[in-house]
Amino acid sequence: MRFITNLFIFLFSVVTFSQTLQLSDTTHVNDLKEVVVTGQYNPQSVKKSVYEVTVISNNDIKRQAGNNLADVLNQTLNISIIPNASTGKSDIKMFGLDGQYVKILVDNIPLVNDEGFGNNTDLTQINLDDIEQIEIVEGAMGVQYGTGAVAGVINVITKKSSRYKWQITPYIQEETIGDEYGWFDKGRHIQSLSVSHNISEKMYANAVVTRNDFAGLWNDKEGEDYPYNDGKRGYEWLPKVQFNAKGILSYNTENAKLFYKFEYFDETVSRYDSVVRENYNPSTQTSNPVASDEIFSSERFTHHLNANGNFNGGVNYDVSLSFQQQKKNAETYNYRIVEGEKFDVANFEYESRKVYYSKGNFSNFLQGNVFDFQTGYEVELTNGYASSISGDYDGENISRKINSYDVFASAEYIPNSKFSLRPGARVLFSNKFDTQLALELSAKYLFDNNLELRAIVGSSPRRPNFTELYSYFVDANHDVQGNENLKPEDGISAFVHAKKEFQLTPDFALRSKLSVGYIDVSDRIELIIVNPSPLAYQYNNIDTYRRWNVSFTNGIQYKNLTGNLGLSYSGVSKVLEGRTYNDDYLKSLQINANVSYSIPRWNTTFSTYFKHNGPEYQFLQDQNEAGETIIIRGEQDPYSWWDASVRKSFYNNKFQITAGARNLLDVTRINNTTVGGTVHGAGASNILLGYGRSYFVKLLYNINFN
Repeated sequence: MRFITNLFIFLFSVVTFSQTLQLSDTTHVNDLKEVVVTGQYNPQSVKKSVYEVTVISNNDIKRQAGNNLADVLNQTLNISIIPNASTGKSDIKMFGLDGQYVKILVDNIPLVNDEGFGNNTDLTQINLDDIEQIEIVEGAMGVQYGTGAVAGVINVITKKSSRYKWQITPYIQEETIGDEYGWFDKGRHIQSLSVSHNISEKMYANAVVTRNDFAGLWNDKEGEDYPYNDGKRGYEWLPKVQFNAKGILSYNTENAKLFYKFEYFDETVSRYDSVVRENYNPSTQTSNPVASDEIFSSERFTHHLNANGNFNGGVNYDVSLSFQQQKKNAETYNYRIVEGEKFDVANFEYESRKVYYSKGNFSNFLQGNVFDFQTGYEVELTNGYASSISGDYDGENISRKINSYDVFASAEYIPNSKFSLRPGARVLFSNKFDTQLALELSAKYLFDNNLELRAIVGSSPRRPNFTELYSYFVDANHDVQGNENLKPEDGISAFVHAKKEFQLTPDFALRSKLSVGYIDVSDRIELIIVNPSPLAYQYNNIDTYRRWNVSFTNGIQYKNLTGNLGLSYSGVSKVLEGRTYNDDYLKSLQINANVSYSIPRWNTTFSTYFKHNGPEYQFLQDQNEAGETIIIRGEQDPYSWWDASVRKSFYNNKFQITAGARNLLDVTRINNTTVGGTVHGAGASNILLGYGRSYFVKLLYNINFN
C-alpha cells in the first residue's frame, strides 16, 4: 500500500533530520485577540469592526486538513461549492449567486484566474499552506472592493511573521478518491515543504512549495490505455496535477511595514476521449487503436508589493502594487494506445490575461477617536483574450483592453465605544463602460448586555467579463456569441446582524447570531436563445434576481468542547424577459453543524462537520421538442456533506497526524434540472457532485528552533 510506504519514508526522514538539530520546544501558544483586516481602516478586533466578519482560523483549516479553499468553504453556511468533473474546477455560490458576484481576495487584492480578476475563481487553485485565516463579509462591498462584490467578499490572509528563528514544516497527505487508491494511478497525493526564517528583528522570509496530484476518478472507466471502443476509456472525473510555489519577504519598522509576495501556479488537466478508433486490419487480423486526446494547462504568475504604516504617527497609508498573468494552453494529439505514442501534436495558447493593479487607502487624517475618514483609489489595467475550442483550432486571438479607474471615500463617526456609523461612496470609471456609482451605509451598536447590532446597506455593480463580451464559438453544431453592447449589472443588498454572547456558567458560553439579508440584481446578464432554428445563443441583459435570507447560528463552548449549529432559509425570485409567476419566490434551506472535542493530556482533537443543502429551484429558459423557447421550473435535489477527522500531536507538538473521512454519506450524483438548455443540448438531468466516501491521512513535522 502506498499509505504504508510513504508513511515509512516520511517517518524515517523526519526522525533522522530531527536528530541532527537542537530543536526548541513548540508547545507555546499564541493567545492573541482575533484581529480582522477586511474592510477596516486599520486591523482591529472583530468586536470593534463595523462589519460583521466571519473568521475561519488556521486551526479550523488544520482540523479539516484543508489543502485548498474549496476544502474549507464547503462546510460554510450560505456558501455552496460546485465542482465540475469535466474541467476539474470548483466554483462558488454565495446566497445563490455564482462566482461572478463574490470577490475572492488574497491579502486584500483580487486574484487573477482563468475567467476573471477576483471573480469566477476556481477555489481548488488557492492553496492554504501559508494561510493565517480566512475572512468572510456578507453583502455588497462595492465601496471598499468595487465591482462583482454584491454577494460578499472572501479575503484570504497569509502569514507574514514567525516567533521562531527557523521554522521548517514538511508534510505529506494521502487520500482515497472514493474507494480508489493506488501507488501512482489512483488517489490524491500531496507533498509540501514550508521554510520560514527571521533574518533579523525586522526582516522575515518564507517559501512554500506544494504538489497536489489528483489521479482522477475511474469508477467504471478504464483509463488512458484502454484499447476498446465501448465507451469505457478515460475517467469519470478528470485527473489533474497542481504545482504551487510562493514566497514572501517582509520588513517591519515601528511606523511602516513592507512586504513582497511572489507566486507561481501550474495546473495540468488531462482529458482522454472515450471514442477509440480501432483501425482493424482484416488481412493481418490486428488492430492499432487510436484516440484523440487533449491536455489543458493553466499557468499563473503573481507579484504583490505592499507598503502600510503611517507618516510620523499621523496619516495611515496602505498601498499595493501588483502584476498578475494567467495563461491557458492546450495540447491536442492523437494517441496510439498500444504503443503509448503521441502523433499529430498541436500546441497553442488559447487564453491569456495580464493585469496591472494598484490600490491605495489613506486614513487617520484628523488623528482623533470620534471622527475619521478614508480616501482611496483602485486602478486595474487588463489586457487579454479568451477563445473557445471547437474541433481544429485556426482562430486568431485578438487582445482586448478593459481598464478601470476608481476613487472612493468613506467617513466613520464614533461618538463613543458603543456606536459607530460609516457612510461611503465609490465612483467607477472605465474605458469601456459608462461611469458608475457604488454607495454604502454601515452602522454598529454595542449594547450593555453583550448584544451587538450591525447593519449594512450597499451597492456593487458588475461589469461584463471577457466571455460575455467577446466570446465567439460558432461551427456546424454551435452558435454562441458574446455581446459588446452589454451594460453592467446593478446590484444592491441590505443585511442586519444581531449577535449576543451568553456566559451561562464559568465553563459554558453560548454565542447566538440572527442575520437577515436582501439582495437585488437588475439587468442581469444571461446566455439566452436568440434564434430557435438554427439554434443560436447570445449574452444579453434580460433578468432581475432577488433573494431574501434569514440565518440563525449558535456557537457553544463547554470546557474542551466547541460546536456550532446554523440554519439558513432563503427565497429566490428570478424574472426572465418581463415574465413573472405567482410563486416567484422559490424557497431553499441550508443547515450546518460542527463539533470539536479536545483531550489535552492526549494532545488529540476529534472533529466532525455536517452540512445539509435542501432542494433548490430556479426558473430558466429552455427549448421544447417543437423548438419553441419556453420557461421551465428546474429543481436540484437535496444532498448533505458529512466529514470527520482526528488530529493528534506527538513529541511536544513537533509531529502531527490528522486522519479522517470526507463525504461520509457517499454523495455522488444528484438530479439537477436548474441549468436548463446549454450550448451543447438539453439541460442535465443529473450532475456528478462528489466522488463518494473518501479517507485521508496527513503527516506533518514542525522543525522550530531559534
